[in-house]
Amino acid sequence: MGIVAGLDSSPDFTRIVVCDTDTGAVLRQGYAPHPVETTEGGGRPSDVDPQAWLLSLGEAAGGGLLEGVQAIGVSAQQNALVPLDTQGNTVRPAMVGGDKRAQVAAADLVDALGGREAWAQAVGHVPQAAQPVTKLRWLNKTEPDAALRTAVLLQAHDWLVWQLLGRPLRRTTDRGGASGTGYWSAATGGYRPDLVELALGHQATLPDVLGPSEAAGTTPEGLLISAGTGETMAAAFGLGIGLGDAVVSLGASGSVMAVHPEALVDSSGMITSLADATGMHLPVVTTLNAVRTLRGAVELLGLPDLESLSELAMKSTPGSHGLVLLPYLEGERTPNLPHTAGTLAGLRRESMRPEHLARAAFEGMLCGLADALDVLRGRGVDVRRVFLLGAAAELPAVQAAAPALFGAQVVVPQPADYAALGAARQAAWALGVSQGTLDPQLPPVWQGAVAQILEPGEELAVGQAVRQQYVSVREQTHPGAFRA
Repeated sequence: MGIVAGLDSSPDFTRIVVCDTDTGAVLRQGYAPHPVETTEGGGRPSDVDPQAWLLSLGEAAGGGLLEGVQAIGVSAQQNALVPLDTQGNTVRPAMVGGDKRAQVAAADLVDALGGREAWAQAVGHVPQAAQPVTKLRWLNKTEPDAALRTAVLLQAHDWLVWQLLGRPLRRTTDRGGASGTGYWSAATGGYRPDLVELALGHQATLPDVLGPSEAAGTTPEGLLISAGTGETMAAAFGLGIGLGDAVVSLGASGSVMAVHPEALVDSSGMITSLADATGMHLPVVTTLNAVRTLRGAVELLGLPDLESLSELAMKSTPGSHGLVLLPYLEGERTPNLPHTAGTLAGLRRESMRPEHLARAAFEGMLCGLADALDVLRGRGVDVRRVFLLGAAAELPAVQAAAPALFGAQVVVPQPADYAALGAARQAAWALGVSQGTLDPQLPPVWQGAVAQILEPGEELAVGQAVRQQYVSVREQTHPGAFRA
Protein backbone atom coordinates (compact mmCIF):
# COMPACT_ATOMS: atom_id res chain seq x y z
CA MET A 1 0.00 0.00 0.00
CA GLY A 2 1.19 3.50 -0.85
CA ILE A 3 -0.13 6.89 0.20
CA VAL A 4 -0.80 9.84 -2.10
CA ALA A 5 -2.44 13.24 -1.73
CA GLY A 6 -4.65 15.27 -4.00
CA LEU A 7 -5.16 18.97 -3.49
CA ASP A 8 -7.82 21.13 -5.08
CA SER A 9 -7.23 24.88 -5.08
CA SER A 10 -10.63 26.32 -5.94
CA PRO A 11 -11.45 30.06 -6.15
CA ASP A 12 -12.39 30.07 -2.45
CA PHE A 13 -10.48 27.33 -0.63
CA THR A 14 -7.94 24.52 -0.70
CA ARG A 15 -9.03 20.96 0.03
CA ILE A 16 -6.57 18.10 0.45
CA VAL A 17 -7.37 14.39 0.58
CA VAL A 18 -4.80 11.74 1.52
CA CYS A 19 -5.64 8.40 -0.09
CA ASP A 20 -4.59 4.77 -0.25
CA THR A 21 -3.03 4.16 -3.68
CA ASP A 22 -4.70 0.76 -4.15
CA THR A 23 -8.32 1.53 -3.29
CA GLY A 24 -8.62 5.32 -3.24
CA ALA A 25 -9.94 5.18 0.33
CA VAL A 26 -9.60 8.58 2.02
CA LEU A 27 -7.31 8.32 5.03
CA ARG A 28 -7.37 11.95 6.16
CA GLN A 29 -8.39 15.38 4.90
CA GLY A 30 -7.41 19.03 5.18
CA TYR A 31 -9.16 22.30 4.42
CA ALA A 32 -8.36 26.01 4.50
CA PRO A 33 -10.13 29.04 3.00
CA HIS A 34 -8.27 31.42 0.78
CA PRO A 35 -7.54 34.84 2.30
CA VAL A 36 -10.74 36.87 2.03
CA GLU A 37 -10.83 39.24 -0.94
CA THR A 38 -13.91 40.99 -2.25
CA THR A 39 -14.72 43.77 -4.67
CA GLU A 40 -16.46 46.98 -3.65
CA GLY A 41 -19.78 45.36 -4.48
CA GLY A 42 -18.96 42.37 -2.29
CA GLY A 43 -18.33 39.98 -5.18
CA ARG A 44 -15.34 37.82 -6.01
CA PRO A 45 -12.36 39.77 -7.38
CA SER A 46 -11.09 39.31 -10.93
CA ASP A 47 -7.45 39.80 -9.84
CA VAL A 48 -5.84 37.62 -7.16
CA ASP A 49 -2.29 37.41 -5.80
CA PRO A 50 -1.21 33.76 -6.41
CA GLN A 51 0.62 33.80 -3.08
CA ALA A 52 -2.85 33.51 -1.50
CA TRP A 53 -3.11 30.02 -3.00
CA LEU A 54 0.18 28.99 -1.38
CA LEU A 55 -0.82 30.40 2.00
CA SER A 56 -4.09 28.45 1.88
CA LEU A 57 -2.27 25.29 0.78
CA GLY A 58 0.18 25.55 3.68
CA GLU A 59 -2.64 25.98 6.17
CA ALA A 60 -4.63 23.05 4.73
CA ALA A 61 -1.56 20.78 4.90
CA GLY A 62 -0.72 21.69 8.50
CA GLY A 63 -0.62 19.33 11.45
CA GLY A 64 1.32 16.59 9.68
CA LEU A 65 -1.40 15.92 7.13
CA LEU A 66 1.13 14.92 4.45
CA GLU A 67 3.19 12.62 6.65
CA GLY A 68 4.07 9.44 4.73
CA VAL A 69 2.74 10.80 1.42
CA GLN A 70 4.77 9.65 -1.60
CA ALA A 71 3.18 11.71 -4.37
CA ILE A 72 0.89 14.73 -4.77
CA GLY A 73 -1.52 15.67 -7.53
CA VAL A 74 -2.71 19.25 -8.00
CA SER A 75 -6.11 20.40 -9.24
CA ALA A 76 -6.91 24.10 -9.46
CA GLN A 77 -9.45 26.57 -10.75
CA GLN A 78 -9.50 26.81 -14.52
CA ASN A 79 -8.91 29.86 -16.70
CA ALA A 80 -6.71 31.62 -14.15
CA LEU A 81 -3.97 33.35 -16.12
CA VAL A 82 -0.67 33.87 -14.26
CA PRO A 83 1.66 36.09 -16.35
CA LEU A 84 5.34 35.95 -15.38
CA ASP A 85 8.35 38.05 -16.37
CA THR A 86 11.72 36.68 -17.46
CA GLN A 87 12.75 36.20 -13.81
CA GLY A 88 9.65 34.17 -12.94
CA ASN A 89 7.96 36.94 -10.98
CA THR A 90 4.30 37.77 -11.49
CA VAL A 91 3.85 40.77 -13.79
CA ARG A 92 0.50 41.52 -12.21
CA PRO A 93 -2.04 39.63 -10.08
CA ALA A 94 -3.51 36.50 -11.65
CA MET A 95 -6.61 37.10 -13.77
CA VAL A 96 -9.20 34.60 -12.56
CA GLY A 97 -12.72 33.38 -13.21
CA GLY A 98 -15.26 34.46 -15.79
CA ASP A 99 -13.68 37.86 -16.33
CA LYS A 100 -16.36 40.04 -17.93
CA ARG A 101 -13.75 42.71 -18.63
CA ALA A 102 -12.59 40.56 -21.54
CA GLN A 103 -15.92 40.27 -23.38
CA VAL A 104 -14.96 42.88 -25.97
CA ALA A 105 -11.55 41.24 -26.31
CA ALA A 106 -13.22 37.92 -27.13
CA ALA A 107 -15.17 39.51 -30.00
CA ASP A 108 -11.98 41.23 -31.21
CA LEU A 109 -10.14 37.90 -31.34
CA VAL A 110 -12.93 36.21 -33.28
CA ASP A 111 -12.76 38.93 -35.94
CA ALA A 112 -8.94 39.05 -35.94
CA LEU A 113 -8.61 35.39 -36.93
CA GLY A 114 -11.40 35.49 -39.48
CA GLY A 115 -14.48 34.28 -37.65
CA ARG A 116 -15.84 31.51 -35.45
CA GLU A 117 -15.12 28.71 -37.92
CA ALA A 118 -11.44 29.67 -38.03
CA TRP A 119 -11.17 29.42 -34.25
CA ALA A 120 -13.10 26.14 -34.13
CA GLN A 121 -10.69 24.63 -36.63
CA ALA A 122 -7.66 26.06 -34.82
CA VAL A 123 -8.34 25.04 -31.22
CA GLY A 124 -11.77 23.39 -31.10
CA HIS A 125 -13.78 26.27 -29.68
CA VAL A 126 -14.54 29.96 -30.03
CA PRO A 127 -12.88 32.46 -27.63
CA GLN A 128 -14.84 33.25 -24.47
CA ALA A 129 -14.27 36.01 -21.94
CA ALA A 130 -12.97 33.64 -19.26
CA GLN A 131 -10.23 32.01 -21.33
CA PRO A 132 -6.55 32.88 -20.98
CA VAL A 133 -6.20 33.79 -24.68
CA THR A 134 -8.92 36.40 -24.29
CA LYS A 135 -7.41 37.75 -21.09
CA LEU A 136 -4.12 38.15 -22.96
CA ARG A 137 -5.91 40.28 -25.55
CA TRP A 138 -7.42 42.41 -22.78
CA LEU A 139 -4.00 42.77 -21.16
CA ASN A 140 -2.44 43.84 -24.46
CA LYS A 141 -5.09 46.49 -25.08
CA THR A 142 -5.60 47.72 -21.50
CA GLU A 143 -2.28 47.24 -19.70
CA PRO A 144 0.30 47.36 -22.50
CA ASP A 145 3.28 47.82 -20.16
CA ALA A 146 2.36 44.64 -18.27
CA ALA A 147 1.78 42.85 -21.57
CA LEU A 148 5.27 43.82 -22.79
CA ARG A 149 6.87 42.43 -19.60
CA THR A 150 4.96 39.14 -19.84
CA ALA A 151 7.38 36.41 -20.88
CA VAL A 152 5.88 33.19 -19.48
CA LEU A 153 2.24 32.04 -19.35
CA LEU A 154 0.96 29.70 -16.65
CA GLN A 155 -2.41 28.73 -15.23
CA ALA A 156 -3.23 28.16 -11.56
CA HIS A 157 -2.33 24.47 -11.35
CA ASP A 158 0.80 25.01 -13.48
CA TRP A 159 1.98 27.73 -11.09
CA LEU A 160 1.28 25.65 -7.97
CA VAL A 161 3.11 22.61 -9.36
CA TRP A 162 6.06 24.86 -10.29
CA GLN A 163 6.16 26.31 -6.78
CA LEU A 164 5.97 22.87 -5.13
CA LEU A 165 8.93 21.75 -7.24
CA GLY A 166 11.01 24.76 -6.18
CA ARG A 167 10.54 26.89 -9.32
CA PRO A 168 12.65 24.79 -11.74
CA LEU A 169 13.66 26.06 -15.18
CA ARG A 170 11.20 23.68 -16.81
CA ARG A 171 7.53 24.56 -16.45
CA THR A 172 4.79 22.07 -17.23
CA THR A 173 1.05 21.67 -17.68
CA ASP A 174 -1.26 18.86 -18.77
CA ARG A 175 -3.59 18.25 -21.71
CA GLY A 176 -6.67 19.24 -19.71
CA GLY A 177 -5.31 22.58 -18.60
CA ALA A 178 -3.77 23.35 -21.99
CA SER A 179 -7.03 22.62 -23.82
CA GLY A 180 -8.81 25.46 -22.05
CA THR A 181 -6.29 28.17 -22.86
CA GLY A 182 -7.49 29.01 -26.37
CA TYR A 183 -4.00 28.52 -27.80
CA TRP A 184 -3.62 24.72 -27.61
CA SER A 185 -5.57 22.27 -29.78
CA ALA A 186 -6.97 19.09 -28.26
CA ALA A 187 -7.30 17.69 -31.79
CA THR A 188 -3.64 18.11 -32.77
CA GLY A 189 -2.09 18.04 -29.31
CA GLY A 190 -0.04 21.12 -30.09
CA TYR A 191 0.18 24.81 -29.25
CA ARG A 192 -0.73 27.62 -31.61
CA PRO A 193 1.96 30.22 -30.77
CA ASP A 194 0.55 32.45 -33.49
CA LEU A 195 -2.64 32.83 -31.41
CA VAL A 196 -0.58 33.87 -28.38
CA GLU A 197 1.06 36.55 -30.52
CA LEU A 198 -2.32 37.57 -31.95
CA ALA A 199 -3.63 38.12 -28.43
CA LEU A 200 -0.59 39.35 -26.48
CA GLY A 201 1.25 41.17 -29.27
CA HIS A 202 4.38 39.03 -28.97
CA GLN A 203 5.48 35.48 -28.27
CA ALA A 204 5.75 34.04 -24.77
CA THR A 205 7.16 30.85 -23.26
CA LEU A 206 4.52 28.16 -22.78
CA PRO A 207 4.72 25.19 -20.39
CA ASP A 208 5.51 21.70 -21.70
CA VAL A 209 2.37 19.56 -21.99
CA LEU A 210 2.72 16.30 -20.06
CA GLY A 211 0.85 13.07 -20.70
CA PRO A 212 -1.82 11.92 -18.21
CA SER A 213 0.45 9.59 -16.22
CA GLU A 214 3.68 11.59 -16.43
CA ALA A 215 5.23 13.26 -13.43
CA ALA A 216 6.09 16.95 -13.43
CA GLY A 217 9.09 16.24 -11.24
CA THR A 218 10.30 15.41 -7.74
CA THR A 219 10.80 17.80 -4.86
CA PRO A 220 14.20 18.01 -3.12
CA GLU A 221 12.63 15.88 -0.36
CA GLY A 222 11.81 13.12 -2.88
CA LEU A 223 8.06 13.79 -3.17
CA LEU A 224 6.70 13.00 -6.64
CA ILE A 225 4.46 15.68 -8.18
CA SER A 226 2.15 14.53 -10.98
CA ALA A 227 1.16 16.63 -14.00
CA GLY A 228 -1.81 18.33 -12.32
CA THR A 229 -4.95 19.44 -14.15
CA GLY A 230 -7.95 21.77 -14.07
CA GLU A 231 -10.84 21.32 -11.65
CA THR A 232 -13.27 20.09 -14.31
CA MET A 233 -10.92 17.35 -15.51
CA ALA A 234 -9.94 16.38 -11.98
CA ALA A 235 -13.59 16.08 -10.90
CA ALA A 236 -14.38 13.88 -13.91
CA PHE A 237 -11.39 11.67 -13.05
CA GLY A 238 -12.39 11.55 -9.39
CA LEU A 239 -15.93 10.50 -10.31
CA GLY A 240 -14.55 7.77 -12.55
CA ILE A 241 -16.67 8.66 -15.56
CA GLY A 242 -15.99 6.99 -18.90
CA LEU A 243 -17.45 6.56 -22.36
CA GLY A 244 -21.25 6.76 -22.24
CA ASP A 245 -21.20 9.00 -19.17
CA ALA A 246 -22.11 12.68 -18.93
CA VAL A 247 -21.91 15.03 -15.96
CA VAL A 248 -24.54 17.71 -15.41
CA SER A 249 -23.40 20.29 -12.87
CA LEU A 250 -26.04 22.44 -11.17
CA GLY A 251 -24.54 25.74 -10.12
CA ALA A 252 -25.99 29.21 -10.63
CA SER A 253 -25.20 28.42 -14.26
CA GLY A 254 -25.11 24.86 -15.53
CA SER A 255 -22.65 22.75 -17.44
CA VAL A 256 -22.80 19.45 -19.26
CA MET A 257 -19.68 17.47 -20.09
CA ALA A 258 -19.11 13.98 -21.42
CA VAL A 259 -16.22 11.68 -22.20
CA HIS A 260 -15.59 11.25 -25.92
CA PRO A 261 -12.79 9.51 -27.84
CA GLU A 262 -12.04 12.45 -30.13
CA ALA A 263 -11.95 16.23 -30.13
CA LEU A 264 -15.00 18.02 -31.52
CA VAL A 265 -14.91 21.04 -33.82
CA ASP A 266 -17.86 23.35 -33.23
CA SER A 267 -18.15 26.71 -34.96
CA SER A 268 -21.44 27.54 -33.21
CA GLY A 269 -19.49 28.24 -30.02
CA MET A 270 -21.77 26.05 -27.91
CA ILE A 271 -19.20 23.28 -27.40
CA THR A 272 -15.87 23.88 -25.71
CA SER A 273 -13.63 21.02 -26.81
CA LEU A 274 -11.43 20.14 -23.85
CA ALA A 275 -9.09 17.24 -23.14
CA ASP A 276 -9.58 15.15 -20.03
CA ALA A 277 -7.08 13.80 -17.50
CA THR A 278 -6.89 10.28 -18.96
CA GLY A 279 -6.01 10.78 -22.64
CA MET A 280 -9.62 11.09 -23.84
CA HIS A 281 -11.62 14.23 -24.62
CA LEU A 282 -14.17 16.20 -22.61
CA PRO A 283 -16.56 18.34 -24.67
CA VAL A 284 -18.42 20.83 -22.46
CA VAL A 285 -21.64 22.76 -23.06
CA THR A 286 -22.65 25.55 -20.67
CA THR A 287 -26.01 27.12 -19.87
CA LEU A 288 -26.26 30.46 -18.10
CA ASN A 289 -29.42 29.64 -16.17
CA ALA A 290 -29.54 26.69 -13.79
CA VAL A 291 -30.00 27.20 -10.04
CA ARG A 292 -30.41 30.95 -10.60
CA THR A 293 -33.73 29.96 -12.23
CA LEU A 294 -34.81 28.24 -9.03
CA ARG A 295 -33.66 31.13 -6.85
CA GLY A 296 -35.66 33.52 -9.02
CA ALA A 297 -38.75 31.39 -8.49
CA VAL A 298 -38.10 31.33 -4.72
CA GLU A 299 -38.06 35.14 -4.67
CA LEU A 300 -41.10 35.47 -6.91
CA LEU A 301 -43.16 33.10 -4.77
CA GLY A 302 -41.94 34.55 -1.48
CA LEU A 303 -40.48 31.26 -0.26
CA PRO A 304 -37.62 30.94 2.23
CA ASP A 305 -35.36 28.52 0.32
CA LEU A 306 -34.93 25.97 -2.45
CA GLU A 307 -36.17 23.14 -0.26
CA SER A 308 -39.52 24.94 0.12
CA LEU A 309 -39.68 25.45 -3.65
CA SER A 310 -39.07 21.73 -4.20
CA GLU A 311 -41.76 20.79 -1.68
CA LEU A 312 -44.22 23.10 -3.42
CA ALA A 313 -43.31 21.78 -6.89
CA MET A 314 -44.01 18.20 -5.79
CA LYS A 315 -47.65 19.20 -5.26
CA SER A 316 -47.95 19.75 -9.01
CA THR A 317 -47.74 17.10 -11.72
CA PRO A 318 -45.40 16.52 -14.70
CA GLY A 319 -46.03 19.23 -17.25
CA SER A 320 -46.84 21.84 -14.58
CA HIS A 321 -50.49 21.91 -15.61
CA GLY A 322 -49.52 23.38 -19.00
CA LEU A 323 -47.01 25.99 -17.80
CA VAL A 324 -43.69 26.11 -19.69
CA LEU A 325 -40.80 28.27 -18.51
CA LEU A 326 -37.93 29.09 -20.85
CA PRO A 327 -35.43 30.08 -18.14
CA TYR A 328 -33.36 32.56 -20.14
CA LEU A 329 -33.25 34.99 -17.22
CA GLU A 330 -29.69 36.21 -17.87
CA GLY A 331 -29.81 35.77 -21.61
CA GLU A 332 -28.54 32.37 -22.66
CA ARG A 333 -25.47 30.74 -24.11
CA THR A 334 -27.06 27.44 -25.17
CA PRO A 335 -28.71 28.43 -27.44
CA ASN A 336 -26.70 31.59 -28.15
CA LEU A 337 -29.20 34.29 -27.15
CA PRO A 338 -27.17 36.74 -25.03
CA HIS A 339 -29.75 39.54 -25.07
CA THR A 340 -32.99 37.60 -24.71
CA ALA A 341 -35.26 37.20 -21.66
CA GLY A 342 -37.18 34.33 -20.14
CA THR A 343 -40.63 33.26 -21.30
CA LEU A 344 -43.56 31.84 -19.33
CA ALA A 345 -46.08 30.19 -21.66
CA GLY A 346 -49.30 28.25 -21.16
CA LEU A 347 -50.99 30.58 -18.68
CA ARG A 348 -54.60 29.67 -18.05
CA ARG A 349 -56.80 30.38 -15.10
CA GLU A 350 -56.44 26.82 -13.80
CA SER A 351 -52.64 26.85 -14.18
CA MET A 352 -52.09 30.08 -12.26
CA ARG A 353 -51.19 28.41 -9.00
CA PRO A 354 -47.92 28.59 -7.03
CA GLU A 355 -47.24 24.86 -7.21
CA HIS A 356 -47.46 24.83 -11.01
CA LEU A 357 -45.06 27.75 -11.34
CA ALA A 358 -42.67 26.04 -8.92
CA ARG A 359 -42.76 22.85 -10.99
CA ALA A 360 -42.30 24.83 -14.22
CA ALA A 361 -39.12 26.37 -12.79
CA PHE A 362 -37.61 22.92 -12.16
CA GLU A 363 -38.75 21.54 -15.51
CA GLY A 364 -37.52 24.63 -17.35
CA MET A 365 -34.08 24.42 -15.76
CA LEU A 366 -33.77 20.70 -16.52
CA CYS A 367 -35.10 21.07 -20.07
CA GLY A 368 -32.48 23.75 -20.70
CA LEU A 369 -29.81 21.29 -19.55
CA ALA A 370 -31.41 18.57 -21.69
CA ASP A 371 -30.93 20.95 -24.64
CA ALA A 372 -27.23 21.05 -23.76
CA LEU A 373 -27.12 17.25 -23.60
CA ASP A 374 -28.73 17.11 -27.03
CA VAL A 375 -26.03 19.40 -28.43
CA LEU A 376 -23.51 16.71 -27.48
CA ARG A 377 -25.69 13.84 -28.64
CA GLY A 378 -26.15 15.62 -31.94
CA ARG A 379 -22.38 15.52 -32.45
CA GLY A 380 -22.20 11.78 -31.88
CA VAL A 381 -21.42 11.79 -28.15
CA ASP A 382 -22.84 8.69 -26.46
CA VAL A 383 -24.85 9.54 -23.32
CA ARG A 384 -26.32 6.56 -21.48
CA ARG A 385 -25.78 7.66 -17.90
CA VAL A 386 -25.90 11.15 -16.37
CA PHE A 387 -24.08 12.11 -13.16
CA LEU A 388 -25.91 14.95 -11.46
CA LEU A 389 -23.75 17.23 -9.28
CA GLY A 390 -24.40 20.22 -7.03
CA ALA A 391 -26.44 20.81 -3.89
CA ALA A 392 -29.62 21.17 -5.95
CA ALA A 393 -29.20 17.58 -7.17
CA GLU A 394 -30.43 16.46 -3.74
CA LEU A 395 -33.79 18.23 -4.13
CA PRO A 396 -36.74 15.81 -4.56
CA ALA A 397 -38.22 17.89 -7.41
CA VAL A 398 -34.95 17.61 -9.35
CA GLN A 399 -34.64 13.88 -8.76
CA ALA A 400 -38.28 13.27 -9.68
CA ALA A 401 -38.02 14.98 -13.07
CA ALA A 402 -34.40 14.59 -14.24
CA PRO A 403 -34.31 10.93 -15.44
CA ALA A 404 -37.35 11.26 -17.71
CA LEU A 405 -36.37 14.69 -19.06
CA PHE A 406 -32.77 13.59 -19.72
CA GLY A 407 -33.88 10.24 -21.15
CA ALA A 408 -31.18 8.37 -19.24
CA GLN A 409 -30.26 6.79 -15.95
CA VAL A 410 -29.31 9.52 -13.45
CA VAL A 411 -26.61 9.01 -10.85
CA VAL A 412 -26.53 11.34 -7.83
CA PRO A 413 -23.15 10.79 -6.16
CA GLN A 414 -22.71 11.30 -2.46
CA PRO A 415 -21.12 14.74 -1.88
CA ALA A 416 -17.33 14.46 -1.84
CA ASP A 417 -14.22 16.38 -2.87
CA TYR A 418 -14.15 14.86 -6.36
CA ALA A 419 -11.61 17.31 -7.79
CA ALA A 420 -9.19 16.55 -4.95
CA LEU A 421 -9.89 12.82 -5.35
CA GLY A 422 -9.14 13.09 -9.07
CA ALA A 423 -5.87 14.84 -8.30
CA ALA A 424 -4.96 12.06 -5.84
CA ARG A 425 -5.83 9.39 -8.40
CA GLN A 426 -3.55 11.13 -10.90
CA ALA A 427 -0.77 11.14 -8.29
CA ALA A 428 -1.27 7.40 -7.68
CA TRP A 429 -1.06 6.77 -11.42
CA ALA A 430 2.18 8.73 -11.82
CA LEU A 431 3.64 7.05 -8.74
CA GLY A 432 2.72 3.57 -10.01
CA VAL A 433 4.24 4.28 -13.42
CA SER A 434 7.45 5.55 -11.80
CA GLN A 435 7.64 2.35 -9.73
CA GLY A 436 6.82 0.11 -12.70
CA THR A 437 3.59 -1.22 -11.14
CA LEU A 438 1.05 0.59 -13.34
CA ASP A 439 0.58 0.84 -17.11
CA PRO A 440 1.06 4.42 -18.42
CA GLN A 441 -2.10 3.93 -20.48
CA LEU A 442 -4.33 2.51 -17.72
CA PRO A 443 -5.16 4.57 -14.62
CA PRO A 444 -5.56 2.84 -11.26
CA VAL A 445 -8.99 1.38 -10.58
CA TRP A 446 -10.43 2.98 -7.47
CA GLN A 447 -13.67 2.44 -5.63
CA GLY A 448 -16.56 4.12 -7.40
CA ALA A 449 -18.47 7.00 -5.89
CA VAL A 450 -21.26 6.04 -3.50
CA ALA A 451 -24.37 7.16 -5.32
CA GLN A 452 -28.13 7.10 -5.63
CA ILE A 453 -29.33 5.59 -8.93
CA LEU A 454 -32.49 6.98 -10.55
CA GLU A 455 -34.10 5.28 -13.56
CA PRO A 456 -36.51 6.92 -16.05
CA GLY A 457 -38.88 3.95 -15.67
CA GLU A 458 -42.53 4.38 -16.57
CA GLU A 459 -42.20 8.17 -16.40
CA LEU A 460 -40.05 8.27 -19.55
CA ALA A 461 -42.95 8.79 -21.98
CA VAL A 462 -44.47 11.50 -19.77
CA GLY A 463 -41.11 13.22 -19.40
CA GLN A 464 -40.49 13.20 -23.12
CA ALA A 465 -43.93 14.75 -23.72
CA VAL A 466 -43.03 17.52 -21.25
CA ARG A 467 -39.73 18.02 -23.05
CA GLN A 468 -41.45 18.22 -26.42
CA GLN A 469 -43.81 20.90 -25.14
CA TYR A 470 -40.78 22.86 -23.94
CA VAL A 471 -39.10 22.52 -27.34
CA SER A 472 -42.29 23.62 -29.07
CA VAL A 473 -42.43 26.82 -27.01
CA ARG A 474 -38.72 27.43 -27.58
CA GLU A 475 -39.11 27.10 -31.33
CA GLN A 476 -42.12 29.41 -31.37
CA THR A 477 -40.31 32.13 -29.45
CA HIS A 478 -36.77 31.58 -30.83
CA PRO A 479 -37.11 29.76 -34.16
CA GLY A 480 -33.92 28.18 -35.40
CA ALA A 481 -31.99 29.03 -32.23
CA PHE A 482 -29.99 25.80 -32.43
CA ARG A 483 -29.09 26.07 -36.07
CA ALA A 484 -25.39 26.94 -36.38
